[in-house]
Amino acid sequence: MQYTEIFLADLEREAPISRRVLERVPDGKFDWKPAEKSMPMGYLAMMVATMPEWLGMVIRMDELDIAPKDGPKFAPPPLKTADDLVRALDVAVAKGREALKGTDDRHLQTPWRLLSGGQVMQETPRHVQIRDGVLSHWVHHRGQLSVYLRLLGAKVPSIYGPSGDEKRGSA
Repeated sequence: MQYTEIFLADLEREAPISRRVLERVPDGKFDWKPAEKSMPMGYLAMMVATMPEWLGMVIRMDELDIAPKDGPKFAPPPLKTADDLVRALDVAVAKGREALKGTDDRHLQTPWRLLSGGQVMQETPRHVQIRDGVLSHWVHHRGQLSVYLRLLGAKVPSIYGPSGDEKRGSA
């Protein structure tokens, strides 16, 4: 089995789960955070909605500087509602799927670098960055978001098994 087949299967399996979590994000609570050091819920939800698009960056770019010294800073897309988040997820998944379908194992074994202010933070084969820096990272942030939902009293969907609010697979 090829990396692209494995990663496409992961994307197709995880996208509906992320959709169910994003559908539950309560409007009007995007600035809420459970602790001072935590991300605001809207920013965290935006990350969960858009991270599948990162697949294209890892595949098509040789490096990414997340804090360029003289370059533009990241400006999150203006997502204001759960519907906006779900639409952004659909776009990001489509872009991620397209990027994966346009590459091969040989390319995914070439190096990719993550920089901050011009300094290398990570240098790994692309397939490692896709697994760790995109797919596992996406699942991690979705888990954080499900905790935010619980703390706000929103219903948490089933993810890999039943939640306190749903039996597995129910909507």
